[in-house]
Amino acid sequence: MSILSSSGQAPVIGSLRLCFYGAGSMAEAVVRGLINQELAEPSRIAMFNRSNAERLAELQSKYNVRVSSAPDDQIGMLRDADVIFLTMKPKDAAEALRKLGDIMKPNQLLVSVVAGLSLNTMELLLGQKMPIVRTMPNTSSTIGLGATGVSFSAACTESHRHIALTMFEAFGLTTVVEEAKLDAVTGLSGSGPAYIYYMMEAMMRAGEELGLSTSASRDLTIQTVLGAAHMVKSTGETPADLRRKVTSPNGTTQAAIETMNQHEFTEGVIRAIKRASERAAEMGAEIERSALP
Repeated sequence: MSILSSSGQAPVIGSLRLCFYGAGSMAEAVVRGLINQELAEPSRIAMFNRSNAERLAELQSKYNVRVSSAPDDQIGMLRDADVIFLTMKPKDAAEALRKLGDIMKPNQLLVSVVAGLSLNTMELLLGQKMPIVRTMPNTSSTIGLGATGVSFSAACTESHRHIALTMFEAFGLTTVVEEAKLDAVTGLSGSGPAYIYYMMEAMMRAGEELGLSTSASRDLTIQTVLGAAHMVKSTGETPADLRRKVTSPNGTTQAAIETMNQHEFTEGVIRAIKRASERAAEMGAEIERSALP
């Protein structure tokens, strides 16, 4: 099947065959999002990894997707797919792309979620120009609240753009950015959920150290983070304005924020996000070096 209908328009997403080359947490997040939003039928989704048969069995049981550990079957899955998702670990990307160069057909669309892996490096490893969508989603896509940055290769048509955006918009916010900015997206929102979880860990631990039960600390922390996010979104006010509204002079919140400032909380978060962005670029450079003759 061609990625385009006879009229030149993008087909209904549900009619496409999807193959996930890699079966980690991000692959699962995307698959669950597509299925939960009824954008793809499990029977049209194929998944495989290098060697973890137990993981494939788990995914097949949970989502009823097609899986295989047999190399010949995996090649067949790739050849039959309309859209191939690169969802392997960055260290495995170069080898995978070299193999794909001998398999992929011009009418297939490649979607990468590999951090740091540039469009140029992908085309170099494939040995040909292809329609490629480079993305950086996050695991909140699993529950329809993802944040995804997207860039397109020069070979992508409007149909390819439509397919990619329809898929990722189905389970969250999608922003098209210049490819040079995707490492920044990786540092900010790609890894971002982990920063919030880390903060929540600290809040829950503090609650317990102050004598609250584990369940009470957990419930209060979750509701506080959820409510704060909704306040920013629903009111349209900046986080800074909302923070000032609840920070009374000489009050409890001011005492807490002064303590955070003493530990360079803001500067630490900014440095962390910048470091994550730098690390994405480093990982991409490592893959690019492996792609050179």
